[in-house]
Amino acid sequence: MSRHEDLQRVLKSGIVAIIRAQSGEQLVSVAKALYEGGIDVIEVTFTTPGVVDVISAVRKELGSKILLGAGTVLDPETARVAILAGAEFLVSPCVNVEIIKLGMRYDKLVMPGAYTPTEIMTAWEAGADIVKLFPADIGGAPYLKALKGPLPQVRLMPTGGVNRETLRDFVKAGACAVGLGSQLVEKDALERGDFARIKQLASEYVQLVQQARQ
Repeated sequence: MSRHEDLQRVLKSGIVAIIRAQSGEQLVSVAKALYEGGIDVIEVTFTTPGVVDVISAVRKELGSKILLGAGTVLDPETARVAILAGAEFLVSPCVNVEIIKLGMRYDKLVMPGAYTPTEIMTAWEAGADIVKLFPADIGGAPYLKALKGPLPQVRLMPTGGVNRETLRDFVKAGACAVGLGSQLVEKDALERGDFARIKQLASEYVQLVQQARQ
């Protein structure tokens, strides 16, 4: 699909699931559990050992059922490796204009991380599709709402600090989607291989987003 179609898929979903672990072995099963729970936009972070193989394995297992991305992308070299492995979008914790340019060159979504108004506008003017508000737990939903006042045109995705208690407030404040990591893929559940728990939480968060948007 095109970058525009992928963007619409993220906006419709409202959730980007962020999966990371000390081992890549379980992450294919985690991705399947998330998909079965109703989440079809999944980001695998580059802090995961053997992440390129993990991205390739998830892509092979789930194909076009999910929109698969790479996270913690810090430079354009890593971005290109991720795309060649099968990543369809790129997420970074910071603003690197060269990553945004590379994404545009390959028609891939780019979601750089930013916090201040200057950082956010730097990313947006460079061509970011969505700006990841990070870390969103500092300032919370009131800060996101304050940003949307002068910057209503910028699609903001809070990441960090989004949980079952705060999700509704973030959506009401103007979040186009939310990034969910450890609140969705719990460390204990991952260590136990409790994929039913991950599926259950995925389903709960999907319902929360739908309710918050009504």
